[in-house]
Parts: sequence; structure tokens; C-alpha cells
Amino acid sequence: MAAHPVSPLAPKTYPDLPAIDGVRFATAEAGIKYKNRTDVLLMTFEEGTSVAGVLTTSATSSAAVELCRENLPGGLARGLVVNSGNSNAFTGQKGRENVRYITKVAAEALGCAPSEVFIAQTGVIGELIDASKFDGKLEEAATRLVDAPWIEPAKAIMTTDTFPKLSGAVLDIDGVEIKINGIAKGSGMIAPDMATMLSFVVTDMPIAANVLQALLSKHVQKSFNAITVDSDTSTSDTLLAFATGKAQVDPITSLDDPRAEIFGQALFDVLFELAILTVRDGEGATKQVSVHVEGATTDASAFRIAKAIADSPLVKTAIAGEDANWGRVVMAVGKAGEPADRDKLSIRFGDLLVAKDGERAHGYDEAATSAYMKGEDLELTVSLGLGAGKATVYTCDLTHGYITINGDYRS
Repeated sequence: MAAHPVSPLAPKTYPDLPAIDGVRFATAEAGIKYKNRTDVLLMTFEEGTSVAGVLTTSATSSAAVELCRENLPGGLARGLVVNSGNSNAFTGQKGRENVRYITKVAAEALGCAPSEVFIAQTGVIGELIDASKFDGKLEEAATRLVDAPWIEPAKAIMTTDTFPKLSGAVLDIDGVEIKINGIAKGSGMIAPDMATMLSFVVTDMPIAANVLQALLSKHVQKSFNAITVDSDTSTSDTLLAFATGKAQVDPITSLDDPRAEIFGQALFDVLFELAILTVRDGEGATKQVSVHVEGATTDASAFRIAKAIADSPLVKTAIAGEDANWGRVVMAVGKAGEPADRDKLSIRFGDLLVAKDGERAHGYDEAATSAYMKGEDLELTVSLGLGAGKATVYTCDLTHGYITINGDYRS
């Protein structure tokens, strides 16, 4: 399958993330699906690294997700294996055996227990991964581990992504510089109900696994859980966070520690940027859209209405065609199954009021609205007039490019 052109919403530059004490990595070419490009990532963590994770809620989750779910309660990590090109999902008992074999090979290469190795796989569903492709690759990768540049692991985990996704934060805690680095992949099958397709965050902050888990679970809600490309939740969605504890500062062992909130905010910033980069690389995307809903009966109700709008193919194709068809937004609000009063409803595109109190706004300017729709970053706001509930969901438009990419995905 030919590479797809880089998204017009791609960043112009990529951050040069710093090395993080206690983590090293190497990439390799295993030829799982893609030729002449890296498709395997091996990451290693020094002893004592804590781990937390949020995994797909899909009832048909992959063997790799099952294994992560099994290993997470241990709270410790020494290794991570990621491959692109094959998700090894819906591959039965043999798929489970192959995942265990791969993590066993990695554990031997890193000198740790298999229960301390995590795995994530992304790509086509329903095809058994050839575990023998990892033979020799992981052992060889373990001999050339480095701590930079981070763009290499970001590239190795890409599938239909058109650009690598990286984000980082540096913060001060007790006079010590704390680093957080994150990478992600995701382009299609994105409507996370936990995370994105694959994302890995590493920090040198000493923090207990249960505290890291609580912060990750909290901050995923308004980052990865607030995005949608196509309304489809992957079988392989995996978000893992690793804390090496190498920074010379007292560990955070409780959410009551005021430093937990400071660290958590920086963690959110990294997760949010990775989530937005995922939307901006949505398959075939030409526009990023922020859907704001306010005045709902509750925040949860506002979120479900925003999600209905952001997931609507009719809304998304109108945006692709630069058509301010607010009637489709009205439709999406009405179908959401949430409290709404037609005669209290107002809609804005950017700062332009297009509908108010159940009808087209007086003074509606078609020319100004059409001009606004030509932008790459759009804001769509729905005011329900029922309460104080509010939420935002981030999405992209739906173009012919999405069909082209997914129509020949397995060919």
C-alpha cells in the first residue's frame, strides 16, 4: 500500500524531546507489513519503574490488550514492545500464544520477568502475527539501545499515520526539573473510550503506580476520550505511562500530595497535545473542528450531544465541503437522546451566530459564514439553554480521502 500524502494539518516542526533518565529504546525493521521502514519498537526501563495504563473498552479487544490488562496490577515495568502493521486481534488462542512468545523473547533480551514486559500491536485485524519475525530482532535491538532522538520510536509505531506524534513537558517540582515525554499513533478507527490507538508516556518523576494510574484515568477523559475521527473504537487502544523515578525528588505516594496536581496538569498537557495531533492526522482530514456544547442539563449530557455532532457523517461532510449547514447540527442534537428544547437552541460557527431560539438567526450572513468555513481550524458551538452542563469534543472533517485510505486498507 502506497504511503498517503502528509496531512495538511501536520505540524511544521517536531519537538526535540530530551533524554529521560532510566529509559532507552531501539527500533527495527521486521517486515510485518511495511517494507523499508521501521515497524518494531523496543523500549527498556530501569528497575523500579512504575507503570499505569488505560485500555480499550472494546468487547473484542486484542491479545496484546489482554496481556497488558493482566500485567498492569503488578505496577512495575522493565520493557515495552510495539509493532505496527498487524494488530493480532481476533486471532484466537494462537494469537495469545504469539503475544506471550514475543514478550518472553523481549524479557530474555532485557533480563527481566515476562510479567514486566508490556506489548502493543496495531494494524490489520483478523490476521495472525508471525511471531518468528521477532526472532533475533529484539535481541539485536537490545544491543543498541539509545535515549534519543524520540522521533524514531514515534515513526516506528505509525500505520496509516502521515506524520509522527510527539509531545513533552518540563516542570519544576521542589526545585528539580521533571520531564514528561509522550508519543502516539492514530489516524483512523479513532473514537476512544479510554485512550487513543497507541500512546506511550514516560517521566522521570518518582510516583507510585496507583497515583499515576489515578492521574492517567482522570486526565484521559478530556484528552484522548474527547476526540473522534470516525466514531469507531479500536480493538487495540492502549495508553501506557511509565515513571522511572530517577529524578532526585521525594516520591509522590498519595493524591493528597499537592505536587500530584501540579504533575497531573503537565501530564494532561502532554496527553491533550497528542490527542489533538491524532485528530489533525485523521484519515483524509483537511480541517480540525472543536465542537462545544453549553447550557446542557449536565456535563455528561453535553458530552453525548457534542459526540453526536462530531460523529455525524452529514455534519463532517458538510464541513469538508465548506458548507455551513447548521441544519445538520440541529439534526445531530435531536438524535443524541439527551434533553434539548428546539426553541431554546442556538448555534455559532466561530463567532458567527447562525441559529437562535429555534430558527435561523436574524441578521445571518451567508457570505461571512461561508468565508469562515474555508479555514483549517473551526469552532462549532451549540447553546441549549437548559442548564450549566458543558463539554468539548474534537474531530475532523470527512473527505473522499477517508474512503480511499480505508477502501484499500488490506490491499
